[in-house]
Amino acid sequence: MNRRDRTQLFKGLGFLSPWLVGFSVFTLVPVVLSLYYSLCDYSLLQPPLYVGLNNYRDLMADPIFWKALVNTFYYALMALPAGMLVSLGLALLLNADIRGQAIYRTIIFLPSLVPAVASAMLWLWLFNAKLGLINTMLGWVGIEGPGWLTTPEWAMPALAFMSLWGVGHTVVIYLAGLQDVPRELQEAAEIDGARAWHRLWRVTIPMISPVIFFNLVMAIIGTLQVFSSPYIMTGGGPTRATYFFTMYLYDNAFTYLKMGYASAMAWVQLLIILALTGLAFWSSRRWVHYGGR
Repeated sequence: MNRRDRTQLFKGLGFLSPWLVGFSVFTLVPVVLSLYYSLCDYSLLQPPLYVGLNNYRDLMADPIFWKALVNTFYYALMALPAGMLVSLGLALLLNADIRGQAIYRTIIFLPSLVPAVASAMLWLWLFNAKLGLINTMLGWVGIEGPGWLTTPEWAMPALAFMSLWGVGHTVVIYLAGLQDVPRELQEAAEIDGARAWHRLWRVTIPMISPVIFFNLVMAIIGTLQVFSSPYIMTGGGPTRATYFFTMYLYDNAFTYLKMGYASAMAWVQLLIILALTGLAFWSSRRWVHYGGR
């Protein structure tokens, strides 16, 4: 490089330096340290002691680890498809040319702006077995509502149902994709005699398949990392029916001070998310269409 190129390079690095320093200090270094700590017996109070793969071997023999992992997948199997379908359905409705469209869009998006703690407290009241609004409304039609958060059979479905409260961000992304669907394709299909369902399935869905794929990947990451709402609302109960993977990781790190064990759990979680995301990318070749292909 000549002198001018070097000057431009240094200027560019200078502008990038705040981000590079922040990324290195707050992301890269902690990630590298967590990998090292996962191979150590580390209690935060004593220097880390290298133990090799012992933490990973202990995880495989830990029944609570498997319980938390099963709970997380059970929640994901309910919350992920429900969230995808509900958000897409709402986006299709909000994309229609109706009076008050902006008001409806605002109403759907507002819950996603509510802080997680405030949402959890609100739903704690809604799910209350005696005074909650849901059971009160069920009582009006002669149905005795269950203990939503106090019964092992209902606690996890209740949390999955609550997750639909915050689909506003996903709805907005779907709306952006729907508005990019060429109108002439819809009109051509209608002229050819295609009904509304066939236009949706044969034209709209393929055209927004990249958006669906993006939301799927984000949903996989989000549902496998769920923490704040169940931690506040149930604390993992009843009888560990809502004890999620991230809750067990948090307890090991900050309650039991087993930072090495928690770091091993974090890397196992990362590998699971990478595997499922890789599976989604592999399957996308069959159903995701880019540029109308």
